[in-house]
Amino acid sequence: MTLARRTLRNLLALLGAPTLFLLVFFFCPLVIMLVYSFLTPGLYGGVEWTFSHLNYGRILGWANTAYDKFDPVFIEIFLRSLKLAGLTVLTSLIICYPAAFWISRMTPARRDRAILLITLPFFVSLIVRLFAWVLILRPTGFLNQGLMALKVTSTPIDFLYTDFAVILGMTYVFIPFMFLPLYASIEKLDISQIEASADLGATRFQTFRKVVLPATLPGIFGGAVITFIPALGNFIVPSVLGGAKVMMIGNLIEQQFLSARNWPFGAALAMLVMAAVLILLIVQIRLSRTGESA
Repeated sequence: MTLARRTLRNLLALLGAPTLFLLVFFFCPLVIMLVYSFLTPGLYGGVEWTFSHLNYGRILGWANTAYDKFDPVFIEIFLRSLKLAGLTVLTSLIICYPAAFWISRMTPARRDRAILLITLPFFVSLIVRLFAWVLILRPTGFLNQGLMALKVTSTPIDFLYTDFAVILGMTYVFIPFMFLPLYASIEKLDISQIEASADLGATRFQTFRKVVLPATLPGIFGGAVITFIPALGNFIVPSVLGGAKVMMIGNLIEQQFLSARNWPFGAALAMLVMAAVLILLIVQIRLSRTGESA
């Protein structure tokens, strides 16, 4: 047996099991979801094996029948989801960028402890953490009680069940997703380049724009993508902190599958989210290549 054939056989043996796993548990469910999105919903749930494009028409505007009508509320919910996910990314970046710089300059022992504290919430149930925020944000919660004690306000402020509460909750949940890629990028930053920029007379802003920002762009792009994707489809945080007042696309998909039992329409909504994620990934790849070529 030649060396090339032996190498190919070993490679197939190594990749065979993971490839089969992804094929069965990732690719096949996506195909099923895609097929379901073009079927007709059953009268009492499930599907009827009749082709229908009206599931997408209800979202994008061409459905106009007795049972399937275009409703702009679906686009509004999707756009709101994009907005909240984008604001979550922006808020996480504002918090994590200086924090990553600060932690990267610590001694190794302190740095390890700081990174452990950032990832520590992963060891606690998400539901428990979100209900802790409910106790903080509700009208009789700690935040309102503190503001009234300080005479900032005389009446409780409606923090809970607002866009603010959802953004705050998702930022809290997804901060590690933003921090770790940023930290990995900032840790590799060459300090001598920053010192050379200062020696050549550049201001701090010029040094940041010309030296620091280009070097950390891969971490920014990576953190933004892996934060935006789960934030866009999240339904637990809006359910707990947004209630019925703040609905995101994830909540709508959950309702279609579990409450309305309209699986084809839920599948079409899921495919819309998948398309948005794919477009985002393509943009991220192109921006990364542009940054590398520059």
